[in-house]
Amino acid sequence: MDSISLTRRRLATGMGGLAASPGLCRPALAQQGGAPRPVTIVVPFAAGGSTDVVTRLLAERMGQLLGQTVLVENRPGGNTVIGAESVARARPDGQTLLMGAGTTLTINPAITPNLPYAVADFAPISLISTFPFAIIAQNDGPADIAAMVAAARARPGQITYGTNGPTTLTNMAMLMVLERLGLQMQDVTYRGDAGQLNDFLARNLDLMVVAGSTALPVYRNRQGRLLGWTSERRVPTTPEIPTFGEVTAGLVAQSWFGLVAPARTPQPVIERLHGATVEALRDQRIERRLTDEAQFLAGSTPAEFSAFMQVEAERWRPILARIAARQG
Repeated sequence: MDSISLTRRRLATGMGGLAASPGLCRPALAQQGGAPRPVTIVVPFAAGGSTDVVTRLLAERMGQLLGQTVLVENRPGGNTVIGAESVARARPDGQTLLMGAGTTLTINPAITPNLPYAVADFAPISLISTFPFAIIAQNDGPADIAAMVAAARARPGQITYGTNGPTTLTNMAMLMVLERLGLQMQDVTYRGDAGQLNDFLARNLDLMVVAGSTALPVYRNRQGRLLGWTSERRVPTTPEIPTFGEVTAGLVAQSWFGLVAPARTPQPVIERLHGATVEALRDQRIERRLTDEAQFLAGSTPAEFSAFMQVEAERWRPILARIAARQG
């Protein structure tokens, strides 16, 4: 399964009869003898960020569909570990969910010693979105991917690029690019996009490796050259920008967001939550927000989401093994 991103047509197909299900719009997961308790979606990132905003839009629509309040709780920290652990230990009754990410369920389990949760502690509901990374050069730097390759080969180990740390997906995406293209460059580590962006704009970095929420404003404001995306296909808002897979076949480096519940949540509850999630993803506001940040709207069955996570784990396994060996 190369991609699980869905178009509007597939989202509609994926609903396949949910509209005919009389239970979807009735109060779900009801508490005996009273009104249904709120569902809480834990976001393991700070409030106000892209994931938080999209989750709040999703929660609003899901609440309408489920007939009960859906709240969002931010539990940032520990590279998403704090929020994830809280959901892994929650009661498996469908009342507490996690907006998981590639970091949470692909990277952390492979490289974090004594991680207080495992992938098996969660039940997939639906993939929400996938997103690639962009490589941006200075305006007087390489004009395209071929020029970047030529410059790196002429000056091995001298071209600098910024990422958010050795075990972050920005760094691992760049490592994948460098390995596939046979290049050597110098990594400069930052705590987040803000520091990296400041140094790039001050011309202290040759290249910047970031997700769309940072990359697109830089490109649109002509503060840097967007050389390429690490996605499976071109980003719709920048159709003129190629993917690195067009230069070296099969190169895909992406992260994702997806909704999961604690393991052992009853299957009827998972199905109800899945139906509301996929229907909510048809909300134009969610699609616009994702598109504006170079994310691909998804939506999936729980089984498809589970298979997707396995594919992603295999994609990153070689790089993760090398990083783990260096840490050990």
